[in-house]
Amino acid sequence: MMKLLLLLLTVSSLWPAPCPGLLVQRPLPWRTSSMWRGGGMESAIALRMSGDENHSSMRITGKGDSMREYKLRTKVARGGQQLDGWTTDPLGRSFVNPPVYRASTITYPSMSALREALKDYPFRGLSYGRHGTPTSFALEEAFAILEGGDNACVVSSGLAAINAGAPSSIARAPVMCRAHAAILAFVSAGDHILVSKETLFLLLVSDGVYDPTRGFCDKFLKRFGVSTTYFDPLSTGEELGNAIQPNTRVLFLESPSSLSFEIHDFEALTRVARERNVVVVADNTYGPGLFRPMEWGAHVSINAATKYISGHSDVMIGLLACSKDTYRRVKRSVQQLGCPAGPDDCYLALRGFRTLSVRMKAHEEHHLWQKYFSGSSGLFTFQLKDVFSQEQVDTFCDSLSLFEIGYSWGGYESLVLPCDISSVRSVVPWEYGDGYGATIRLHIGLEDVEDLIQDLQRAFEMMGAPGKE
Repeated sequence: MMKLLLLLLTVSSLWPAPCPGLLVQRPLPWRTSSMWRGGGMESAIALRMSGDENHSSMRITGKGDSMREYKLRTKVARGGQQLDGWTTDPLGRSFVNPPVYRASTITYPSMSALREALKDYPFRGLSYGRHGTPTSFALEEAFAILEGGDNACVVSSGLAAINAGAPSSIARAPVMCRAHAAILAFVSAGDHILVSKETLFLLLVSDGVYDPTRGFCDKFLKRFGVSTTYFDPLSTGEELGNAIQPNTRVLFLESPSSLSFEIHDFEALTRVARERNVVVVADNTYGPGLFRPMEWGAHVSINAATKYISGHSDVMIGLLACSKDTYRRVKRSVQQLGCPAGPDDCYLALRGFRTLSVRMKAHEEHHLWQKYFSGSSGLFTFQLKDVFSQEQVDTFCDSLSLFEIGYSWGGYESLVLPCDISSVRSVVPWEYGDGYGATIRLHIGLEDVEDLIQDLQRAFEMMGAPGKE
């Protein structure tokens, strides 16, 4: 083996100048440049790593904060592009789109740089691939700017975003802070959460929340001594206040809920929660760019970026935007759960992010909607009359050509899905109303609207719907 190694070293030392078409791996300039050893680049990195105590973020320089003053379309188009501090080009040239950085091991130019990075691990930028790369940092910065958060975390799915919020709270630190990551960051054994009936109470949760959120609260958190109370999504602030207990740690909101579409009086609920020192976590998967929960009192805004943000039905990813006083807790929870998003998924989500405002615009009701939302997405449900059998409902769905049968939403393709709203309600029973039967959810994609209307009309005819009934 030693002889072979010596032979390879000898051959490489005698290798002539590169031949045309021969690719030779050369040392990267930033690894050999005197900038590193002479204090230039190393000092710059140490400066960025030391950071300002008021900006303890993965975004390092915070240069993207200048984007916050712009309007929505500009934020979406340009957010997360201000990371030129990561360039390895000595002239400071950079790409329009952050490249895909695939990495596990991060190397350091010196022991002093390593020690500096470990002083506030993992909050000082590059440390290990699981804690982020320039690709994920760009997506986090873009989402923080969109939602109005001080910082953000990216995880492997919307459900992981919901989960990661709870472990650090299972440590019972002061309460602050898609929902597991968000919930786990703030609850401990013996705590309580409030959820709206479509969503979670110690944990208080809106009744009717995303079904996996309910499952996480009822099955996972319960095993660790965290109790959940579900409340009417149309509760007033006073009614919510009556539900808050001394050990309530988190109020979990989802507005609108993804099946029944009730709208919270967000301002009233968050005001009461904050007065009682309860962390407010909001699932904003339905309305990225249309609603900013953190402007109305939420501490954490989560998004299953699998849907509208990615926009192409080919990525599993979740995002959490955090206030300054909750970010470190959530980030630590994400780190402990070990649920990072892959760099390729981050890149694809960032690609979809750029067209978010255009896609949401292409897709306006009561006073709460008008108060909190600037528009509507393409997700809604409708109810059939009770004269139709289950077989006819199946015929309707099977007869559609452009609407595919499937879960999720936010992609370019239109979707249809029969849904039982009563299955996600426990506090306020879902009343279908006299004469009403099955509920069907539609997601409107990017197909031509006339083609979609004709597709629906044909399906109604196939199921035997009379006229415009």
